[in-house]
Amino acid sequence: MNGFSFWTIWLRNARVWKKNILATLIGNLGQPLLFLLAMGYGLGRDMAPVAGLTYLQYIAPGLVASAVMYSAALETTYGSYTRLTVQKTYEAILMTPLGVVDLVLGEIVWGASKGMLAGVIMLLALPLFGVMPSPWVVALLPMLFLSGMFFSAFGLIMTALAKNYDFFNYFTSLVITPLFLFSGIFFPVQSMAPPVRGVLEMLPLTPIVSLARILCYGRFGEPVLMKIIGSLLATGCAVWLAGYLLRRRLIQ
Repeated sequence: MNGFSFWTIWLRNARVWKKNILATLIGNLGQPLLFLLAMGYGLGRDMAPVAGLTYLQYIAPGLVASAVMYSAALETTYGSYTRLTVQKTYEAILMTPLGVVDLVLGEIVWGASKGMLAGVIMLLALPLFGVMPSPWVVALLPMLFLSGMFFSAFGLIMTALAKNYDFFNYFTSLVITPLFLFSGIFFPVQSMAPPVRGVLEMLPLTPIVSLARILCYGRFGEPVLMKIIGSLLATGCAVWLAGYLLRRRLIQ
């Protein structure tokens, strides 16, 4: 097979997804949109500006990043686990000329694509709330895809380790929800005490939230390159680990 044979997996997942497109979009976008409405448009009216932005403007880019995280991670946890165990799709795929690398890359790129779609829909919804992104927002799109790659790989790591669906409750409650709450979406990480700030800045969603805010408004007051390099390195490690663990589970 050629180096892009993993697209076969992507196309297979896309065809299946089209049958349930509305339900999955509502499920993935519901929480970020509700938070944007309740905390930004509602509570934000009574809050002081943050970093020179209204509270609605401040949280909006972070909620775009969170939509990518939720969509990508859920696809490669519940979705991938179903294909692995219930449907036995992975076993069928490995009976073809496709290998584990194709399978892993196809699943991760598919999850990243769904994540980026969720992020784009959120971006398109921002003007409805009075938030007008700058032209720099176009440069945010590859960053959203990179974030989707990381969280897709992260979800696939959990799938490779999971023994049942209940395992993902721990992942959602102990990993995804804390990332949503403490990655700088709702308050400036820089305002925390130095030890806490150091921990929060190391969270994988934090640089993406920061980049989303920078590129959404064209406010280049922070070092962008280091955030991109850090996200690239984290994504590369996550993709490698997902491949290693899934290979170990599938080939025993």
